[in-house]
Amino acid sequence: MAAVGRPRRSCLAVPGSSVKMLGKAQGLPADQVFLDLEDAVAPLAKSDARKNIVAALNEGDWTGKTRVVRVNDLTTPWTYRDVIDVVEGAGANLDCVMLPKVQDAVQVQWLDLTLTQLEKTLGLQVGRIGIEAQIENAAGLVNVDAIAAASPRVETIVFGPADFMASINMRSLMVGGLIPDYPGDPYHYILMRLLMAARMHDKQAIDGPFLQIRDVDAFREAAKRSAALGFDGKWVLHPGQIEAANEVYSPAQADYDHAELILDAYEHYTSAAGGKLGAVMLGDEMIDEASRKMALVIAAKGRAAGMTRTSTFTPPG
Repeated sequence: MAAVGRPRRSCLAVPGSSVKMLGKAQGLPADQVFLDLEDAVAPLAKSDARKNIVAALNEGDWTGKTRVVRVNDLTTPWTYRDVIDVVEGAGANLDCVMLPKVQDAVQVQWLDLTLTQLEKTLGLQVGRIGIEAQIENAAGLVNVDAIAAASPRVETIVFGPADFMASINMRSLMVGGLIPDYPGDPYHYILMRLLMAARMHDKQAIDGPFLQIRDVDAFREAAKRSAALGFDGKWVLHPGQIEAANEVYSPAQADYDHAELILDAYEHYTSAAGGKLGAVMLGDEMIDEASRKMALVIAAKGRAAGMTRTSTFTPPG
């Protein structure tokens, strides 16, 4: 079963250059907020954005949210200063660092080593700050298994569709949506490849953004595709997308209730009191060990989302 860890159904992107948005994001119902130093911040604004982010992490109320900072990628001159300034300034209030455009395991290992040195120097718990690896080009996709295994700090594999589309010369400007001229889902292989690497190493898998931010229905349809595959969540670029993401990446109430019933029933029937049975009927459905494993996935997602059961299992009298 995939690791649940800190839930990431909705991952809200917030430009580090906007003090107003850094403040507003604290009150929004996103599971994760990542404060961006990369694409959303102009080169001349990087230094001030670092200061804004440090202040927001230290002074803001991020209760219930995973706190992430996306630094610049390692082909730029800004990455090392992003990591040092943010961790030295607010490492105690930071959950993860997101590294974009990861192309191989060495880049993750560099970040791991840098974070370890900083944590030791600052007296922080070594290994507490996680890493999110964002895959945005062909090299990253080819090497994603090694990237996912590169460090125990890696918590999440993230898809970056816009840069990925550009890197493979995809003929579309519709980021996150289907392409009318292609008879299928052009992202299916990419998403499944990322998902397999994530699950092989017990990491979360997060889908990238949908750029048509005012079309919530289209966002919902795009989210449903990766949710159906097993992704844990999706980026949101606007407050209007948060509710849809939280809904799509949580189980339906009926599915959550059914999963919990399967777990309870299987535990009973495999016990001595229940007859030590391996395969039994739950209503009109046969359940066995494979059913239990599937139910664990749905139940874990529901629990992480804070869902409450509306039915209970009663052993036959």
